[in-house]
Amino acid sequence: MSISDSLSTRPYLIRAIFEWCVDQGLTPYLVVMVDERVKAPKEFIKNGEIVLNIGPDATGGLQLGNDWIEFKARFGGVARDILVPVDRVAAIYARENGQGMSFPKASPAPTVGLKSVDSSALPGGEPQGPAPTEKPPGLQMVFSNDKTPEKSEASPTDGGEEPTPTPPSAGNLKSHLKRIK
Repeated sequence: MSISDSLSTRPYLIRAIFEWCVDQGLTPYLVVMVDERVKAPKEFIKNGEIVLNIGPDATGGLQLGNDWIEFKARFGGVARDILVPVDRVAAIYARENGQGMSFPKASPAPTVGLKSVDSSALPGGEPQGPAPTEKPPGLQMVFSNDKTPEKSEASPTDGGEEPTPTPPSAGNLKSHLKRIK
């Protein structure tokens, strides 16, 4: 097995942060970038993402697998089946203190030479409808210390993206997720 054939570390890190949250008495939340494979209540999706409470008190039958996260949850008093591909998880964090981990955007799957997938072959087995036309926003790493992080010296890419900020030295590094309301 080559390195490129090995599994992503993302599902293992998700499980580790989840266990840490539960052991600390904190509430684990997932930030999911929604696409056609995500099965979640459409009315709670905002800007192409949904934030899900995956704490033991909020879910039933939670399975944190290597490819899919599955559980049942109540939304407005109505029980719903939730199905999330692990590669669509953008972050997992504790609601109470914001500590957790964000993940890089998943690269889109190549479309050349791929056959269409019958949605009944996916866990949950129901068609998910068309993909959103709007590109969902990404998460941004925010560094907090006494001084503002310097901009990297690399020039912006042709795609109009801003340069990545240079993090403070390791002794002063305290990264966290920026909560968006």
